[in-house]
Amino acid sequence: MKPRKVLDETTTPDGSPLVLAIEAGHYMISVGGVPLMSSEMYGSEQAMAHYAHEELAACPGPRVLVGGLGMGFTLRAALDTFGEGAKITVAELMPELVHYNRGELGDLAGRPLEDPRVELFEGDVRRPLEDRRWDVVLMDVDNGPHSFTAKSNGSLYDQRGVERMTDCLDPGGVLVVWSAYPSPGFEERIARTGLSCRTEHVRGRWPIRKGPRHVLTIASRPK
Repeated sequence: MKPRKVLDETTTPDGSPLVLAIEAGHYMISVGGVPLMSSEMYGSEQAMAHYAHEELAACPGPRVLVGGLGMGFTLRAALDTFGEGAKITVAELMPELVHYNRGELGDLAGRPLEDPRVELFEGDVRRPLEDRRWDVVLMDVDNGPHSFTAKSNGSLYDQRGVERMTDCLDPGGVLVVWSAYPSPGFEERIARTGLSCRTEHVRGRWPIRKGPRHVLTIASRPK
């Protein structure tokens, strides 16, 4: 068994300990001792862009917002899926995650922050949700509606938060929200906005059927 090597320790906005480590040969970020993300499995993050692209109305140069940088896998999937004409903004609240992605984690996803199509917004994702219009929003913040990294993240997914995420979509636009667990209440909140809504249960090693089950909630605005 390979030993665990701690690379960095810091705190979340709520003051919980956040640790970047290598465990069993894979990078791991944990909060309060609970694993938050790993370089071992990121298929469900890739599936977000796949389902958004399937659902999106014809749009040659989509404006895409990625909520949450993580280890860069969601951003990389957006770049690979939406093509050369895409304009992609990634919003990340924690400067440490940006630092990790510019450093030791950068090669995991092919250094997506260096792609000229990418704009980095360092701050609360609420700002670009409120200030701009989007064709695609990929929300990969915390554990989804069951957030635990920062208490304030919970309000991203309450009724006001859902309205914020759906109101910013242009006609034909698509919202995809990643969640570690099913959340019927969250789906009901989206349904109240009048947008069509469905869920996809995907495995952590998507497209193969292996790994833990995650949930993608997909909402689209009529053209």
